[in-house]
Amino acid sequence: MFALGLLLASSAITLQSCNDDDDIDSTYYPNALVTLKTNVQTGAFYMQLDDSTTLVPTNIKTAPYGGKEARALVNFKDMANTDEHSAKTVYVNWIDTIRTKPMVLSVGDDDAKVYGDDPIDIVNSWATVVEDGYFTLRFRTLFGSSEPHVLNLVKGDAPYEVVLRHNAKGDTQGYPADGMMAFRLDKLPDTEGKTVLLTVRWKSFGGERKAQFKYCTRK
Repeated sequence: MFALGLLLASSAITLQSCNDDDDIDSTYYPNALVTLKTNVQTGAFYMQLDDSTTLVPTNIKTAPYGGKEARALVNFKDMANTDEHSAKTVYVNWIDTIRTKPMVLSVGDDDAKVYGDDPIDIVNSWATVVEDGYFTLRFRTLFGSSEPHVLNLVKGDAPYEVVLRHNAKGDTQGYPADGMMAFRLDKLPDTEGKTVLLTVRWKSFGGERKAQFKYCTRK
């Protein structure tokens, strides 16, 4: 948690735009989790706030990060509603992308060998959410070296079941710290407009765990 707090604070200081009218304290921390997108017809940059709300930045016209779609933490200020389709005009203070990956398919009995079987905990947080076709999570595990850990979201046996796999690369001792990841739920069957329950399973430090989230294939 402390490491994540430092990360968010430093990102805000680094990426914060100049805006003398803002309360400085209010721009230090993220106030939304979004998907960075580009309109395929016009090339305009926008952010998907949830399954039905889009944010249109007044101060960013060109898509950052080469136009790559990704999940991100953002700090913004409401400007006005732009139309009746739940679009909002906003001023963006800063954006900090989250590592975003596609799901992977199961390899059967070799899942633990291929994708890892080290313990990890999913934190019950506003940043752990299923929306806009992504599973975004805040996780917690032990870190004792600079060796990068690898996380994968593996398709489960049931149609709407996924398994979070963690390979610590041997870094299983140290201090607990938090991080964030996002996975595109692109290997799940189309819900055809219906809302279903998505089951997420993982191996925690206290044993096997599962949680359920409402999920609908994004339009």
